Amino acid sequence: MNDTMYCQGCGAPLQTTDERKIGYIPKITDRDDLMCRRCFKLRHYNVVESVSIHSDDYKNMVAEIRETNSLIIHLIDVFDVDSTLIESLPRFVGKNPIILVANKIDLLPKSTNLNRLKNWLRSVAKKAGLNVKEVYLTSAKKGHSLDELAKDMEQMRKGKDIYVTGVTNVGKSTFLNAFIQRSTGIKEAITTSYFPGTTLGFITIPLDDDAALIDTPGIMNEHQLAHYVSNQDLKKVIPNKEIKPRNYQLNENQSLFVGGLARLDFIKGDRQTFVCYFANDIPLHRTKADQADALYDRQLGELLSPPTAETIKELPKLVEHSFRIKEPYTDIVISGLGWFTIINGDVTVKIHSPKGIHVTLRKSILAK
Repeated sequence: MNDTMYCQGCGAPLQTTDERKIGYIPKITDRDDLMCRRCFKLRHYNVVESVSIHSDDYKNMVAEIRETNSLIIHLIDVFDVDSTLIESLPRFVGKNPIILVANKIDLLPKSTNLNRLKNWLRSVAKKAGLNVKEVYLTSAKKGHSLDELAKDMEQMRKGKDIYVTGVTNVGKSTFLNAFIQRSTGIKEAITTSYFPGTTLGFITIPLDDDAALIDTPGIMNEHQLAHYVSNQDLKKVIPNKEIKPRNYQLNENQSLFVGGLARLDFIKGDRQTFVCYFANDIPLHRTKADQADALYDRQLGELLSPPTAETIKELPKLVEHSFRIKEPYTDIVISGLGWFTIINGDVTVKIHSPKGIHVTLRKSILAK
């Protein structure tokens, strides 16, 4: 193909190399009515499919939103708030009101204090400068709170367009499909009312004669572990059902592996409980700290798995992060993987995680 061809649905340049990015089509022909796979599925199968875009391209694309008068839905992953909250979002959406939607609430233990969690999310959003009007805890997969959210979105938009924003892997496609089904009441709402978008990479779904629901591609956050693991490992790393907290009693100079993707070394402190919140399919392995490096070298991809061989080729080298934690009930969060909760505090620990993946501290979000 010598000349660039464009999707007749969203206007994205068509490409055949990466199915996760905008404009993907399995095969390009000489027809003049070609659609990318995303638009094809939208029109013919009533399904919104998420695609990703690099941060620089995303910034250029969504910058136009600040010039609109619209309602913004910012979808985040409640299990991975640190790397799915887009702190730069206010620069792109201007003064437009934001509804913060924390998806995948079904992954958290049933004992979670939801009011406390919602208040914490408000404070995190405020600190990031987001003009949040409301916070919702939802599960697009299970349908939790979607009916209430759909009603509030319709009321709050006041006839305006709705832009849906989020990073990759937050469940945006599942959310959009569930919301459209609830908000329209029409079984084939997308198929019967869909019109091609006019902005590159956006998908525009009419809500009425004057306004639309506009899906934006998911921004790629390079600090998320998901971008460095194979699809096979991703199914284990990203939880798909309620997390079961795993408690480990550790003494000084003991280590705890999270598969072969990360490791905690207990350097100094009294014997105490470390509560582990990671996908249930990721095995945890306790060993002596002075044997941890040798075990890693010998058992990576075997006993310490994931990663599989495919991921090992792409996974950055593990680097150390040292923390002196004085306060009890402190979370140590490894972006895109999960977190440890320190129950008693007054400890010194080291976290080994892939280079470039954020490791942060926060007050425990699940402590009673």
